[in-house]
Amino acid sequence: MNHANEHPRIPGPKASALLERDEAFVSPSYTRGYPFVMARGRGAEVWDIDGNRFIDFTTGIAVTSTGHAHPAVVEAIKTQAEKFLHMSGTDFYYEVQVDLAEKLCQIAPFGGAEALAFFGNSGAEAIEASIKLARYKTGRARFIAFLSSFHGRTLGALGLTSSKYVQRKGFFPVLDGVTHVPYANPFRPILSMEGFSDYGERVVDYIENTIFKTIAPADEVAGIVVEPIQGEGGYVVPTPGFFPALRALCDRHGILLIVDEVQTGVGRTGKWWGVEHFGVEPDIVAIAKGIASGMPLGVMLARKEVMNWGPGAHASTFGGNPVSCAAALATLRVIEEEKLLDNATAMGAVIMERLGALKERYPFIGDVRGRGLMIGVDFVTDRESRKPDTQTRDALVDFAFDEGLLLLGAGASAIRVIPPLNVDRATIDEAMELFERALTRVVHEYHPHLEHEYGA
Repeated sequence: MNHANEHPRIPGPKASALLERDEAFVSPSYTRGYPFVMARGRGAEVWDIDGNRFIDFTTGIAVTSTGHAHPAVVEAIKTQAEKFLHMSGTDFYYEVQVDLAEKLCQIAPFGGAEALAFFGNSGAEAIEASIKLARYKTGRARFIAFLSSFHGRTLGALGLTSSKYVQRKGFFPVLDGVTHVPYANPFRPILSMEGFSDYGERVVDYIENTIFKTIAPADEVAGIVVEPIQGEGGYVVPTPGFFPALRALCDRHGILLIVDEVQTGVGRTGKWWGVEHFGVEPDIVAIAKGIASGMPLGVMLARKEVMNWGPGAHASTFGGNPVSCAAALATLRVIEEEKLLDNATAMGAVIMERLGALKERYPFIGDVRGRGLMIGVDFVTDRESRKPDTQTRDALVDFAFDEGLLLLGAGASAIRVIPPLNVDRATIDEAMELFERALTRVVHEYHPHLEHEYGA
């Protein structure tokens, strides 16, 4: 098979033909950045239908957590599929769903408190369930969410989402009663830091002393919905004081802390849950993406005392599909048996070091941030203003594809680096070489005044 950079015809003839068929029959609402047409994958490697090989550092938007087609996950899917494909868990019982619920409740970030699981099909459904449960439990209607957040595209989840206006345009009204506030983004803060040393604490003070007093009274707020690390918004890691202050705020006012672990959860950050990095226990957790290594599954976990609704309050025909549950159980076993939490931490440190060195060399790289294998690279027009450089970011993604590396953007000017949790050092070394080749092309095309320095 050819490396993409050894095969200049991208897209090749088979891919080009499929792109034409796609345009004729598939919704134009999808956002395909470059013409990669998947044929097969194994681990961190993928091949397009013309035989070009790529390294996949997108993992299907942080979904293929154990890599493409992990043998243990594939075997679990086959075994379950031969037994039965579906029996709605909202009306009947099956062992694999209970096994998965039991396992997830054992590792839930609730400090040993009893937990319960609700099954859906996606991250958006897990968020919708969280919205409904919070309203049911508290008897309140309002929510606090954060600017640049992404929680899904259904109308309830979209009401919490604020990462891009195009995601909302044409769909009003969405969920009512949501107030958005700044996220604890230390790289691009919005609020004044006067009187505060930690920007996250400043954000929480703004909620307490401005939002609660002027827009959304605390006793009307059911939940605060937050990502431990913002995903679609730019892979933004909050300041250390943010989550402890947020937890204390919720406790003072009887508000549920709802953590969206759709992208950060299931080992992506080197811990089972991203919120564990901040020493805080939530009340409700939304899970999806990497939970089943590519099979569709969404889960809401909640403290048992919070999930007090009765039969008929909420359900899902396909939620907790038995094949998806089998894939999820296999995924969790692989993460434990192959020590992938440790690997995510170790390999994430390698990538951060390599990207940090590139930041020192290339002045349009403004920030490198992340936890584990959830890493963001932010591009700026200049480091003093930190103004987002979307053009350079987009060019790098395109050039990386030409070189044989699949990447995705996030936020206005960041690239997300999200290899599978079992990525090895050799693959990282190859990927970073391709990344730097793409950087060299960016210099040549968009920053020619730097060419003498880099020999581009």
